[in-house]
Amino acid sequence: MDADAAWRLHPQVSVRPEPFGALLYHFGTRKLSFLKDRTLLELVDALGESDSAVAACDRVGIPVDDRPRYLRALATLEASAMIEERAA
Repeated sequence: MDADAAWRLHPQVSVRPEPFGALLYHFGTRKLSFLKDRTLLELVDALGESDSAVAACDRVGIPVDDRPRYLRALATLEASAMIEERAA
């Protein structure tokens, strides 16, 4: 995953916030993903309004030391087609 690229939630993905984070359901692939914390949900929500994944981390206020963990989570979401790269 290119952290300097612009990303967005895939248009076929539905998000259901939950106390633990959120459930993501992809209507095209019929896959279900769990976001295990609210900060990750905020990050995914911020992707569409940010120029890059790094900018989304800035917007949400994720400390630099914590970013590798969140970027790995985004890479997993990319691999399962929950998020996709978009034009900046």
